[in-house]
Amino acid sequence: MKLSHSLALTLPLASGWAMGADLSVKFDVPQLNVAEYHKPYVAIWIEGADQNVASNLAVLYDVKMKDKGGEKWVKDLRTWWRKAGRDATLPIDGVSGATRAPGTHTMKFDGAKFGIDKLAAGEYKLVVEAAREAGGREVVKVPFTWTGKGKLAANAAGKEELGAVSLQIQ
Repeated sequence: MKLSHSLALTLPLASGWAMGADLSVKFDVPQLNVAEYHKPYVAIWIEGADQNVASNLAVLYDVKMKDKGGEKWVKDLRTWWRKAGRDATLPIDGVSGATRAPGTHTMKFDGAKFGIDKLAAGEYKLVVEAAREAGGREVVKVPFTWTGKGKLAANAAGKEELGAVSLQIQ
């Protein structure tokens, strides 16, 4: 099982542009040819150079399971759980959501609501972690340099539980 890999493609697209700081994350959940397939739980967050969570963006799990049963398995998102999950009260308003089926998914995050507009200039990583019952776990990190203004785009790719992962800040 591949636990983590990273590909840095930092692409500032413009400078001097007033920060709207709206973030768009696009990620692929591959269709795996396995006997027992379950939709993965997915956590998406931004971490600073110190590896601390700068912003929780999404925690996708079975939010409708009886008696909050889906929360029991969120711990399988081990990296996110250690950094932010164990101190969180689930569901997190505006962050928690349902799992996603195989395919390409785009999630948009308002800069003001998620604190993206308050990020100091510096080195960051968009982190996407997926864990699947009767399956594997994978962490994809997308490093980017934020100057505090301008637009940027970066991407990386998973190999097992995740496919392509990209971010855009506009």
